[in-house]
Amino acid sequence: MTNAAVRVLVVDDHPLFRFGLCTMLGAEPVIEVVGEASSGALAVEAAESLRPDVVVMDLHLPDISGVEAAGRIVAAVPGAGVLMLTMADDSESVFAAMRAGARGYLLKDAEPEEIIRAVRAVGRREAIFGPDVANRVLSFFSSPAPPTDPVFPELTSREREVLGLVAEGRSNSAIAQSLSLSPKTVRNHISSVFSKLQVADRAQAIVRARQAGLGR
Repeated sequence: MTNAAVRVLVVDDHPLFRFGLCTMLGAEPVIEVVGEASSGALAVEAAESLRPDVVVMDLHLPDISGVEAAGRIVAAVPGAGVLMLTMADDSESVFAAMRAGARGYLLKDAEPEEIIRAVRAVGRREAIFGPDVANRVLSFFSSPAPPTDPVFPELTSREREVLGLVAEGRSNSAIAQSLSLSPKTVRNHISSVFSKLQVADRAQAIVRARQAGLGR
């Protein structure tokens, strides 16, 4: 998009906020507000008929959620970019919107200049996030991946824990005390381990475990 105005559909169920947002965006010479909607279903219909460049949409709508509406809009109008403008700043909401195809996420307390800049960026098919949201996203992707345990993937984490203690030579009662489990629960775990590893007894289980590096 070069000199053409960014065509925007505004979606929010609060009439005063929607009116203010439309007025603010419409005052920009590079932005054209082509329509508005008060619910998710109406937003999908409007997007399909108006084919906007950007849909500025709240996350919480009275019928279907903004996340569901965003997914439908992105599927029906591939050229439309969704910019979430909402009060929800929790990680679950942010990542749900991203998975649905939203290209932007701002909080409603953003400055007008920030909202305008975000609309223009999404209109250029860029991804943009408010500072708080961006920090949350960066923190998520910069965190180390949870470790994977390739040792006996058929076992649950608790069963691997029990097997490790068996491989250390501990008795059932000692394992129960160490893990704050009942002796019966420990016996059930050990029986499940034997079955999954296809070993006949404790000695064979210990050999398999130590060969895999457990119990040392």
